[in-house]
Amino acid sequence: MTTRKHLAPCPDKPNCVCSDAQDRRHAIAPLVLRGDPAATWPAIGDIVAALPRTRIVSSDDDYLHAELRTPLLRFVDDLELLLDAQAGEVAVRSASRVGYSDFGVNRKRVEMLRRLLSERGLISP
Repeated sequence: MTTRKHLAPCPDKPNCVCSDAQDRRHAIAPLVLRGDPAATWPAIGDIVAALPRTRIVSSDDDYLHAELRTPLLRFVDDLELLLDAQAGEVAVRSASRVGYSDFGVNRKRVEMLRRLLSERGLISP
């Protein structure tokens, strides 16, 4: 494992959420793991990879970057996950590449992922 990195900050637009963000508009809770991070992390990657219109760009022992295409206009959004095994949590960032507002799509995406992972017992709700 590498030492704790941080996800990029959100731009000054409402089309991004990040668990490392300090401001209310962009802040979202990290994913709190249940069980052994070494076993949970690959399963999380598998679930992300199975999301519709998703392509895994890079993945390693503690970081995952995925591109997700919006269904209608096919815009690309970025989803990043950063494992902090010592803290037992995964930092998360979801952001639109273009535009100003995303109408809450990135926040909804992270909450949908949180629900899927929680239903499978991988994270706490």
